[in-house]
Amino acid sequence: MRVLLADDQSTLRSAVRLLLEQEADVNIVAEVADAPALLDEMARVHPDLVLLDWELPGLQGSKQAQAVLKALRTCCPDVQVIVLSGRPEAGRPALAAGASSFVSKADPPERLLAALRAEGGVLATPAEKACLAKALFPEGRLSPRLIARPATEIARL
Repeated sequence: MRVLLADDQSTLRSAVRLLLEQEADVNIVAEVADAPALLDEMARVHPDLVLLDWELPGLQGSKQAQAVLKALRTCCPDVQVIVLSGRPEAGRPALAAGASSFVSKADPPERLLAALRAEGGVLATPAEKACLAKALFPEGRLSPRLIARPATEIARL
């Protein structure tokens, strides 16, 4: 899964990158610190998922945030957007604006990983991928190379 990190706090971006680099199915393709750079990078890298800081410079106000989310989906119609915020009360407006999911920055890292798994079955564990592959290929055409592929790719086969 190709991920774009959008947060103005470089420390947070580093921490999230370190967390996600431990996951075999994740490739961080870009990092940005404001909304204009986010839109530029979206057009350049076409990620599968955006981790979006709700307080990102350039997202002030719900109308502006809605416009940015719409622009993201215009550029990449299938992109999933998980909004992150230090303010748990931002979850409702983020989801209303069109975010796929919301995770508080105060939540443990497992919550972010769970949200990633929920967005299309990505970041599946090897056991989960094996179960998916067995369901899709009951004839037993499993191979270690197949199980090593991202869950979203297995589902597309």
